[in-house]
Amino acid sequence: MSKSVNLKAALIAGGVAGVISGLVKLGWENVLPPRTPDRDKTNPPQKLLEKFGVPSSLTHATYTYSEQKLPWVSYVIHFGFSTSFAVLYSVAGRYVPFIRAGQGTLFGLGVYGLFHHTVMPAMGVVPSPKEQPAEEHISEALGHIIWMWTNHIISDEVYDQIMKKVNS
Repeated sequence: MSKSVNLKAALIAGGVAGVISGLVKLGWENVLPPRTPDRDKTNPPQKLLEKFGVPSSLTHATYTYSEQKLPWVSYVIHFGFSTSFAVLYSVAGRYVPFIRAGQGTLFGLGVYGLFHHTVMPAMGVVPSPKEQPAEEHISEALGHIIWMWTNHIISDEVYDQIMKKVNS
């Protein structure tokens, strides 16, 4: 158990890492899309919000960049999720080092398993794991590994840089 943790530094490091890893995860999903175009017409963040009563007109709201319509509401949820878990990992991993096993890759697989095999299917946001195509499992499992490994690397570097300034 680590005793000298700078909580403010860990929070900042996790926040920075979450934004960067959110971009990495979006990029990953362009290389290996987890869902078919038909299933992505209403993506999981949109479907989750609609389950909570947010109207489709808002969940499907877009902005245009480079002549492409992009789902800004989905991005808010995506980056909120990414940043929340990066902060959790950054802070909790400094108090309970086991969380950092495998440089975050095991934590990322755990998040994938919990949300894509249990929470989201139970909420009706995605189909049951047996009904999800293999491509979705591959993309999401590998994407979560890379996402959390990015959180690990970035949060460690930012934390170390902050601590160098604090200690100098």
